[in-house]
Amino acid sequence: MAYVDFNLSRRDLNVLEKIKDPESDPSLLIQVDPSLPKDPHILDAHEYQSISQQEREIILSIQRLEVQQAKQQSEGTTDTDIAEEYRKCVSRLGQLIQDHPQYASARNNRAQALRRLYGDSILVADAPRNPQALLQRVDDSERLDVAKTVLSDLDHAILLLAPKVAYSRLSPQVARTLSNAHTQRAAIYLMTSKLLGPNTVSVDAERPEASWSKLDFEEQASRDFAMGGRYGNEIAKALAVSTNPTAKLCGQMVREAMKKEYGPGLAS
Repeated sequence: MAYVDFNLSRRDLNVLEKIKDPESDPSLLIQVDPSLPKDPHILDAHEYQSISQQEREIILSIQRLEVQQAKQQSEGTTDTDIAEEYRKCVSRLGQLIQDHPQYASARNNRAQALRRLYGDSILVADAPRNPQALLQRVDDSERLDVAKTVLSDLDHAILLLAPKVAYSRLSPQVARTLSNAHTQRAAIYLMTSKLLGPNTVSVDAERPEASWSKLDFEEQASRDFAMGGRYGNEIAKALAVSTNPTAKLCGQMVREAMKKEYGPGLAS
């Protein structure tokens, strides 16, 4: 493997980081600080412990359903209606959100549970069957309601926790929730971009996505993946480039220029 000794300036490093992360901005660095409150809207430690414990119990119920689902599939049985039990967990998360509307983590987890139930094609009318979704036959009105809830939950979770100033410090819990919320929304947008063409977007008319093109969904997916990466998800950070046409083009141009400058050994 060829080794090239680069003496790169800070500006050069920032440019390369920009290629890896299209939304990279050196002035918006995120620092994780475990000493900060676990949720900026729930400062009382005992209250947070109580709320998060309720959430954990629901998540444990969902995890048990996943184990049961895997067992039933391996045995070829259908002893339990997994989808119906999932609905009950979603309802419990909904009650937790109603009781504590400022608790962003519950919104993020409800969105994830709904994605498991309905899949990531919820923004597309007449989308093809999604083998990962627990529910395969859903009428259009139900799909529209679910899409509105999922997008609203993710939007709200991000709005509640997103830092307002540069060089922000966040607790590990906040960074994780932000990373998950951005990455989840990116996954939905990316799936939508792939399905557009023979299918059409079908969401609440008041949502901005109602007027987006295929390119809009792809670019927004890239931005959300980049944000997910910035808050700690390395897979999301890598996906940000693969879903951004401009970033891919820039990356190709830089690689070609570097090959010409340093020789074909650079690619090995």
